[in-house]
Amino acid sequence: MRIRCKPWARPELEACPFYIADPRAHKDHWHEVFGNDRPIWLELGCGKGGFASQACIRWPDVNFIAVDIKNEMLVLAKRKIEQALADNDMTADRVRVMIFNISHIEEAFGASDPVERIFINFCNPWPKPKHKKRRLTHTRQLVQYKPFLRGELWFKTDDDELFEETLEYLAETGFRVTYLTRDLHASGFADNLETEHERMFTEEGKHIKFLIAVPETAKAGTEGNEVSTR
Repeated sequence: MRIRCKPWARPELEACPFYIADPRAHKDHWHEVFGNDRPIWLELGCGKGGFASQACIRWPDVNFIAVDIKNEMLVLAKRKIEQALADNDMTADRVRVMIFNISHIEEAFGASDPVERIFINFCNPWPKPKHKKRRLTHTRQLVQYKPFLRGELWFKTDDDELFEETLEYLAETGFRVTYLTRDLHASGFADNLETEHERMFTEEGKHIKFLIAVPETAKAGTEGNEVSTR
């Protein structure tokens, strides 16, 4: 679906106190942006903010960064986050949003930015063979995450092919899967935050696939070290 241009989106974002205008300027210094040593969690491809607006409420003791490539999407995420924080009487001091091309994420995060969790939720599956390298879970992306990822990658999708091929990408790049289910809603996994896309796909009868993986050098934060499947 083509997103209509919203000329007001960028000015609204630039007026937002938790918007990051120049992510590259903060490479290797993200803890200084927040002014604390709390864990940094990162959502890649936040869309309209359905997940981010829930996450910043569910996990109040982490610094949360939501990333998207489109002003028109991020401004909607910004509004959802603001509303969620207001509804729960919370401030935005531990939340940031930013526009960035994730295919160049290594330009914004470095080895001195220990991100302890990356979320990738319902990313574009790019089914055509010539486009698969654009996937956020493709090998060329995973190798970019490894220098700064100190913990877990959480990945969720409705697309069977993307999920199965992501397992191959993870193995190729030295990630270890610590949790896996091909039917998330039947798995009993307690920390799931359901998004609009997730509800839509579930209503269509699709099973939601989900996994947690860690770089081989990282320690898993999920209980148990063996792969759990349902």
